[in-house]
Amino acid sequence: MGHTEGTILVVDDDAVARDLLVEALRKEGYDVEAAADGTDAIARGRERRFDLVLTDFRMGAVDGIAVLREFKQCSPDTSIVLLTAFGSMEGAIEAIRQGAYDYLAKPFKKEEIKLVVRRSLEHSRLVRENARFRGELRERQELAQFVGSSPPMLEVYKLVARVSVGKSTVLLEGESGTGKELVARAIHSNSPRRDRPFMPVNCAALPDTLLESELFGYERGAFTGAIGVKHGLFEAAHDGTLFLDEIGDIGSALQVKLLRVIQEQEVRRVGGTSSIKVDVRVIAATNRDLAVLVKEGRFREDLFYRLNVVRIVLPPLRERREDIPTLAHHFLQKFFGANAQPIRGFIPETMALLQHYPWPGNVRELENVIERAVSLAHGPLILPEDLPEIIRKAETGPLGGRAGTVSGRDDALVTLDEMAKQHLVKVLGETGGNKVRAAKILGIDRRTLYRMAERYGVDLGEEGAE
Repeated sequence: MGHTEGTILVVDDDAVARDLLVEALRKEGYDVEAAADGTDAIARGRERRFDLVLTDFRMGAVDGIAVLREFKQCSPDTSIVLLTAFGSMEGAIEAIRQGAYDYLAKPFKKEEIKLVVRRSLEHSRLVRENARFRGELRERQELAQFVGSSPPMLEVYKLVARVSVGKSTVLLEGESGTGKELVARAIHSNSPRRDRPFMPVNCAALPDTLLESELFGYERGAFTGAIGVKHGLFEAAHDGTLFLDEIGDIGSALQVKLLRVIQEQEVRRVGGTSSIKVDVRVIAATNRDLAVLVKEGRFREDLFYRLNVVRIVLPPLRERREDIPTLAHHFLQKFFGANAQPIRGFIPETMALLQHYPWPGNVRELENVIERAVSLAHGPLILPEDLPEIIRKAETGPLGGRAGTVSGRDDALVTLDEMAKQHLVKVLGETGGNKVRAAKILGIDRRTLYRMAERYGVDLGEEGAE
């Protein structure tokens, strides 16, 4: 078999198990090294960069958790997968919370390890690409608000990096809540105009008469109440950037005036007779399809082409579900400081609900939901009851994309109920039916465990099995 892209480090103090795994991966064409224990693994990691580390959990003084922490510090883009034997599942779950990509319970099947390795290497590749494109954007204060490594978001990062250096007009398209203003600010902050004004205006929030005065300004006496000269946003944004949000909502008369300013780079105040030269980069945004509006005669074709020099489409959250766990934890870190107790994360059932919900309000809606959940949470983990009823009662169905579960299955074929039930059964099996340990691993109390078991038809066995 030819060479397969990806460098892998296998860490296990069991020589037989280690050699078998190394041989199997080399047959798949991977570049594989082996480490006899955690100390050896850490030393190798300091000498060479690996895309993936497959490490046993229990290995004496320097265990899998220590290996995980070291690699997360020295090589954050390396994916870590824990290999666990019966009885060490609690530690594996904790490893996931600390940043491990996945875990596999021994003994595992050949197809399981192949699938997890393939996914883990793809994850490492996406993280590296994300970091590279983010690195091209110099102003970190705006970019820091972008979260996600999904292919659609990587395309956005690429385009932002490329268009920032120029002065072409940019058209941002996307549903409400997808972050269009964040993208506009990032383009400005990474452009040669970064030290000049960034002036945003929501075109849908004002009637055209007021919007005209806001954009172009007015002279004294231009209309009743115009007691002085007002500089418009085009003048205020001179040498900088003007962000026209919801551009599709402006009327035809204002479209004509806006087209002239963009073409001529000069503005005439309302009631004025002379033109004022301006140097302004225009970034426009809309949640509507401007091409359709053009066909319907509701938006000028010439203005559309002036705006549509560079087009960036922001994906809705439902089309990048693999980013939901990262976004959810990002917002959790943002909001939990206001809570009386630290909140570590989400139980699997909660995350499954978040990933299933279609998010019509996109990232903005998810942020609001996490803020609410942090306020309502009574323990260290977010539970389903901390989510709004509309999310808890959303219809179950197939989930698109990688669902972020710690199982090795293809989640695109697994429904929400199946995924939660399988994880519950797996944890109960690993604990020998011990309900106290199972609840602890899942991060829930026993009452919630019984409620989950009843919902999914899982037999918890005799009452005394603790």
